[in-house]
Amino acid sequence: MDKQKRFHLVFSMVMGLLMISLMTCVITAVNIGFTPDFLNKWLHAFGVAYVVGVPVIYFVAPLARKLTGRLFGMP
Repeated sequence: MDKQKRFHLVFSMVMGLLMISLMTCVITAVNIGFTPDFLNKWLHAFGVAYVVGVPVIYFVAPLARKLTGRLFGMP
């Protein structure tokens, strides 16, 4: 795997970690509140979302970059 592909993979994993942890925390808190089992519910939601979210980020990020470039008239 070349350096650019490794970068994109690691970027997807880091972006997934940051975004998915924040979003699952917020949504879990909204749905159940800060109950005694909050941490277990949050970690479960995070695990499911991370497994789904990282591949989505990996494949969708290039498309999002292209679309954003077109919106701003950039190559």
